[in-house]
Amino acid sequence: MNTTGAAHAALPRRVRIGYGAGSVATGAFGTVPGLMLLPYLTDSLGIAALAAGFIVFLPKAWDVILNPIAGRISDRTVDPRGARRPWLLRAGLALAAAFALLFAAPEMGSRAFEAAWVLVCFLACATAYAFFQVPYVSMPAEMTSSYDERTRLMTWRVAILAFTIMLAGASAPLIRDAVGGRSGYRVMGLAMALVIVIGVIGAYRGTRNAPIGSVQPGVGSLRDQLRIVAGAPDFRLLLTTFVIQALATGCMLAGVDYMASDVLGQKGAATILFVCFVGPALLLTPAWSALGSRFGKKQGYLAASLVLASGALLAVSARNAPIGVVFAATALVGVGYAGCQVFPLAMLPDAAAVDARRTGSGRVGVYTGVWTAGETLGLALGPGLFALMLAIGGYRSSTDGEISQPDSALNAITLGFSVLPAGLVVISLLWLVRYSLTSEDVDAEEATT
Repeated sequence: MNTTGAAHAALPRRVRIGYGAGSVATGAFGTVPGLMLLPYLTDSLGIAALAAGFIVFLPKAWDVILNPIAGRISDRTVDPRGARRPWLLRAGLALAAAFALLFAAPEMGSRAFEAAWVLVCFLACATAYAFFQVPYVSMPAEMTSSYDERTRLMTWRVAILAFTIMLAGASAPLIRDAVGGRSGYRVMGLAMALVIVIGVIGAYRGTRNAPIGSVQPGVGSLRDQLRIVAGAPDFRLLLTTFVIQALATGCMLAGVDYMASDVLGQKGAATILFVCFVGPALLLTPAWSALGSRFGKKQGYLAASLVLASGALLAVSARNAPIGVVFAATALVGVGYAGCQVFPLAMLPDAAAVDARRTGSGRVGVYTGVWTAGETLGLALGPGLFALMLAIGGYRSSTDGEISQPDSALNAITLGFSVLPAGLVVISLLWLVRYSLTSEDVDAEEATT
């Protein structure tokens, strides 16, 4: 990658907003399947919890293989619009189409056939998403060479992401419940597909004047480049931290609908939980950015992680405490979650850019492909792990969601939503504390270019 053409000065606000618009697509796809797909399978199609967990996990596992390949392909794309932008449009629109079909399984009179429909459609979604997300995440390292400007760019992205999570996560259950039954899921799927289209078009048009520089693919085979990327210690530590936290987030997302309807006994509480989760993130994302500018990204990331873990642990009281305590705990999770998105996404392009300047070989696409593969794996394992908790607790699947759950299942839901993700976040800090890349390192590399 040639970074000499990348911007050193502050990016125009319209470019920051335009780039951030891509989070409308990633937020909708990242949130709604994690929130709605497992309940759709267990409580609408009547699929057993373990089988449902496998269906949710398998397409994401496919992404783990595909994402580095998508990064390699985008590194080698030649197009007058830039190497990354054409993929935003092509893959983004394909993602929207596949998503509309995901929750539209026809009544085939066979649970196996209906499960196969969901599996195939989710595989199509995952494939399209890989070719949208990897180029999208690759762009910041090419849009600016400034350490602090990447944080500002990620602040816009995460703020829009938080808004989209609130919009999609809060409205998806409302749409489903307003229409009712399987038709409710179909209408919800179409509505979310439209949200994805809005994000795709916004990112494609909003980055048309972005200073993305030129891309020079790294030498060697994909296997060679993956080996080099895996040998970058700071990237490896950052990735491990982020993947484990994505696993924790995936558990909580998968548990929201079950927590609301089974533990709290209020199906509409799913929307309130999402507002409590995302509302603080919308308000405090700039505060986390300012904290990182003053004390450093690593210190900010550590603080945000501890806040997230504290909120998750507080939610263990859900079965006995007043419902307001659960909402407050979820809001505390949202405060931490905002920082846990801002900082790692701002630290990733630092690691990729330093590597490119040291080696003279651009592997931004491979870096972000590996990163996105790791994030995808974490978010996929999260619902799978939660589904395993349901199975251990003896959760009873149904076709109408109207079934009484045993005490063991309610305990499994509560623990899967609270103690399990809190523990995962704390474990992730074992890797984060060893991360060493600072602004001085980035600036030193910048001075050599």
